[in-house]
Amino acid sequence: MQRAVLKLCCGISYPHVRSMAGLQRAALAAFGQEISVRLQSRGQMSRPAWSPSRWTRHQEEEKTDPAEQRTTALADEDVFYLRRGEEALNEALEIVESKDGWTPEMAEKNGDVIYSKVLMGNRKVFRLEAELDASPEELHDILFVRVEEMHEWNPNIRRIRVLKHVGRNTMVTHEVSAETAGNLIGQRDFLSVRHSSKSESRVYLGGAATQFESLPPQPGFVRAEDGPTCIILQPLQDHPDRTRFIWLLNMDVKGWLPQSLVNKALPRAQADFTKHLRLHLTAQNPEHKR
Repeated sequence: MQRAVLKLCCGISYPHVRSMAGLQRAALAAFGQEISVRLQSRGQMSRPAWSPSRWTRHQEEEKTDPAEQRTTALADEDVFYLRRGEEALNEALEIVESKDGWTPEMAEKNGDVIYSKVLMGNRKVFRLEAELDASPEELHDILFVRVEEMHEWNPNIRRIRVLKHVGRNTMVTHEVSAETAGNLIGQRDFLSVRHSSKSESRVYLGGAATQFESLPPQPGFVRAEDGPTCIILQPLQDHPDRTRFIWLLNMDVKGWLPQSLVNKALPRAQADFTKHLRLHLTAQNPEHKR
């Protein structure tokens, strides 16, 4: 019993844990609750399969060499980012697929429509719906697989760098927005986990803000936070080479900006992004000029 309590205390006091926020703290709370239940029911601690072992294997680590400890820590970190990405996508889908509360925000001449909805806490999110001349697989390749190339066709992005891959479907990225004329929000940087998932008829891209020990907030930038956010890519029924594109934008831009200004700038940013994406698709396939 004493050993179990000691391990739990060590985990809670770990500096990286104390700096966690949002879903990370929720995950830690669930972790502690599960341990507490198991202690009461069995009189001993049984480690959940998903729990980070570096928080509960203090004595075991003493028996392993440093190389094995680094391998274990890396695996724990991978599990954390994977679950963070999966949870972000699931939460974003619940928001974007909900039927209530959406109101038209703006409509473009090309048929694109953006809706808005106010979430708990008076936070406004935006849902863009459009049709694109590309298959879901092509868009997945552009928006996820080749995400580091996004600045080449979107002038609003200065750079995106993949900091870490977790398998084929999850990654941690650092994004810096460009300093462009007319950008009301100003330059921001984002540290995010991105996750993709596929079903028989859809491709999903999700993401949310996260933390990365080697990349704390950078001087000269306001670190904004994404998420949970998602993109849904679904082929049109009679045109499998075309895609219904649905994008939930959920962002806290941080800084000292009037919310009314932010609520005007974000849907405009969605429309601009989609415009540049279309231009990129046309450049790749000149026969597509929609």
